[in-house]
Amino acid sequence: MDSDDVVIRRATLQDVFAIHRLIQSYPHELILKPVNNIVENIDRFTVAARGNELIACAGWQILPEIGCPEGATVELQSVAVSKAWRGRGIGKRLIRFVLQRIEGFKPAQALVLTFEPGFFGSLGFKEIPKTQIIHKIYRGCIYCTKHTNPFTCPEIAMALQLR
Repeated sequence: MDSDDVVIRRATLQDVFAIHRLIQSYPHELILKPVNNIVENIDRFTVAARGNELIACAGWQILPEIGCPEGATVELQSVAVSKAWRGRGIGKRLIRFVLQRIEGFKPAQALVLTFEPGFFGSLGFKEIPKTQIIHKIYRGCIYCTKHTNPFTCPEIAMALQLR
């Protein structure tokens, strides 16, 4: 399998079920999303495809900073690379594409909660305390069904300063 013919592109509605299957293949690492959520946010998904095979995906959302729109953070979500394609640089290409895509919004930083800090660290993300992302916790983590407390969740919070 050659990664040279893998194309990184914006997702389309035809990708919805493949994105759903890819996210579902990581039930312990990712927050599972219903198909309708993927459809509603398809404009915020990026995929890697080799021919008709979808092999990776990443989503994003803007987390507003109250009273300071220019201080908004972009959270990377649902970052998944098919197990058969891991370790080939596809994930790095995907995240770089997403970062270029969100650059036009001029967010203050990109944020990720991850079990793969080495991967995101190689892209310049730095570990931060979860107390720095209270806005994220109130927008998403508070509803998580996997852990009773966002501060004891084993995911690592990481941020990349964008300006």
